[in-house]
Parts: sequence; structure tokens; C-alpha cells
Amino acid sequence: MSIRRIGTAVTAAGLSSLLCAVAATPAQADTPSSWESQALGLSSAHRTSQGQGVKVAVLDSGVEKDHPALAGKVTTGPDFLKDGLQPGDPRWGGHGTAMASDVLKVAPKASILSVRVIDDKKEHEGLQSGPSPVAKGINYAVDHDADVISMSLGGDSFGSSFNDEDTAALARAAHAGVTVIASAGNDGDIFNDSSYPAGYPGVIAVAAVQKGGSRAEFSTVRSYNTVAAPGVGIVSAKNTGGYAAVNGTSPAAALTSGVAALLLAKNDKLRPYQVRELLAKTAAHPSGGWNALVGHGPVNAAAALRAVAKSPANRAAPSAYKGKEHLASPDGTSPIQHPEMETMSLVVGLSAAGVGLLMVIGAILVNRAGRRRGANATPAPAGPGLPGPRH
Repeated sequence: MSIRRIGTAVTAAGLSSLLCAVAATPAQADTPSSWESQALGLSSAHRTSQGQGVKVAVLDSGVEKDHPALAGKVTTGPDFLKDGLQPGDPRWGGHGTAMASDVLKVAPKASILSVRVIDDKKEHEGLQSGPSPVAKGINYAVDHDADVISMSLGGDSFGSSFNDEDTAALARAAHAGVTVIASAGNDGDIFNDSSYPAGYPGVIAVAAVQKGGSRAEFSTVRSYNTVAAPGVGIVSAKNTGGYAAVNGTSPAAALTSGVAALLLAKNDKLRPYQVRELLAKTAAHPSGGWNALVGHGPVNAAAALRAVAKSPANRAAPSAYKGKEHLASPDGTSPIQHPEMETMSLVVGLSAAGVGLLMVIGAILVNRAGRRRGANATPAPAGPGLPGPRH
């Protein structure tokens, strides 16, 4: 069994940035809208489609299905994380509940399939033995007829979290015609690390924008960014009841998943690359048409729906390979396993960094001790023209 690193910072996005909680209104059946409704063109879009008949699999930390914004719309799948947490625990379903409500805010007549693959409260990556929970979640969603897979998760601030099992599961999803959407990452203002699953081929990676359409400062800047969506102050459902505003590429991805559901409700024959092209072609393009900040630009649901009638032709078809039998001479290397990382130089570097850190901490402690001794000494009488000690 292999040991893999899981970035549980959940591109997390959003949950560590909860702002200004809003009291729940008992009669309110839908998540309150904020500025994203106008930015996405939802008023016009909903006259054409509301996501009816489309199933969106939310691979996340679980979804509190009894929340008023979600009641009757959620089917709970398996818990592939298997960490012992249960519904009702504050660490169960916080992030997932918020993301599911954001999907339904855009596609209110879609259904949600909740599959638990992360713990949204862990702020640092952990070591997980055995098969990837994310890969299991993707496969489960495909097997249970999901039309869209929404993954507001990712991030790995130490090395790469690329995983062969996830890649194989995503390939299976693509073959089955399931559109996969993921958050681009929230490291844009720190290390700007790459984030998976957003970085995998075939995944529609969504960056976050603020009001006005410019990139949110936290949104990861990468060449894999496909489009962008609102990601600042997005009012979302809380697993403990009520609502709160969320920041991150997580709500941006969830909102975009809702837009994909609108498109598929209007034309259920659309393939994943057609959904991608519709979102990209009708987005509010930045200068040059694309950049690594916001991809092809902020999504426009109303414009994308208008373009469905002229969606790109479905050119996907099997083709016989007519090249050489082997692209290169077989050398015994497994095509699906990476060689072990050379760790000696890394260990030496980390050891040196640790020694340096200890020296800095020691110097700080010595300096503080000296200050305390000075502060406890009896002050000398003030001489002529010199002020006495301040209290």
C-alpha cells in the first residue's frame, strides 16, 4: 500500500474565511444571493434553465441535508475519508454544506449527490494510507450517474499532490461524459503552489474574482485556469444552521458547477469539452482573451445558455493509432507509478533550516530574558534635566 500526501487545506477555501454571519430566516428555502447573482446573469439564465434533471456530485466534507436551503435536494453517498466523524460534529459538513448551497443557488432544480472525501477543518496536509478517497469519490459519482462532479478542494504546500489513482478516475469520468469542475487554489498571495485536482487534464479549473471582475488576491495564478467566477463574500449555508459569507476559489468552483448544470439541463447531450468551450467562449474575456490570472474570464451563465444552440460539434470519437508500436524503447519503468523522490538533499536542506530556526528562537529568548532583567532592576534617580521612568 502506498502512502500519499493529501492537501486537506481544502482549497479550502472558503471555510477558513467565513465572514459576517447572516441569521437564517425560517421561511427562506433558498440561500440568500449576494453580488454573484448579477455577475453571473442568473436572473436571465433562470428564465431558460434551472438545472432540472441534472445531478451534481459534490465531493467534499459532507453535506447537512436538512438545512432549509438543501432539504429534499440531497442524496448522501458514502464517506470515503472514514475518520470517525459523523453528521452533527462541527468538523463534519461545514465546507461541503456551503458548497452544495452555492451549486443550488445557481441551479435550484438540480439534485446533489454528496460524497465525503475530505475533512474541511484540517489546516495542514496529512498522510493517508491506501487508495485515494478522491479517486473513490469520482468513481462512485460516475457509477451513480452524476452529470457534473464539483470539487472545491485541493492544495498541497509541500511538493506535488499529483496522484495516479485520481488521474485514472478522472479519465474514466471523461470517458463517461461527466463534466468535472475544481477550484484553482487559494495560494495566490502566498506561494502560488499548483493545486490538484484543478491541475489535472480535462478538469475545468476555476479561479476567483472579486466585484468588478478582477482576480481575488488569494486566487492561484496558473496556466491550468480555465475560467473564473465570484469568490469573495459569497453567502452560503452553514452546517450548523443559518448562513455566512465565504471567500475562496471553492465557492467560485461550486457556482460554476451550477452553471454547468444549467447548460446540461438545456442540452443533456453536451460532452465535457463542449461545456468547457461554452463557458470559455461566453466568459468576459480579459485582454488577449486568456491569461493565467482568470483563465478565459468570469463566467456568464446567461450568455453560455444562449450559446447552447450553437454549441461546438461533438468531435469526440475513437481513432485507430497508426504510429510506431513503441514510442520509445521499453526500459522497465511503470507507466502509472512515479519513481521514489531523491530525499537526501531534501533532508540535508531541512536539517540546516531547522538548525537555523533553533538559533533564531534561541536569540529571541536570550534577548527577551535580558529585557526582563532590565525591567526588574531598580531605576536610578532622575538627574537634572533627565526624565524619570514611565509607568
